[in-house]
Amino acid sequence: MKKLLWLIAGVGIGFVAAHQVAKTPEGQRFFSDVDSKVKEFGSAVVDGYKAREAELKAAVADAEEAIADFTKRK
Repeated sequence: MKKLLWLIAGVGIGFVAAHQVAKTPEGQRFFSDVDSKVKEFGSAVVDGYKAREAELKAAVADAEEAIADFTKRK
């Protein structure tokens, strides 16, 4: 229980510190830079997911065609 309280206190102190830093021009630039990098990373993850999904769908379609061809031969 004591560790949970320390965790909550640390999160609270971190939030207050970040809020104070964000009030300065340097802090605003820092958080703006972090925000743009996070969005860029998120976009890269989404793009990678969509590309992999397309690859898997194509593989499934190829497998379905192969199975259909195989069943026609019998």
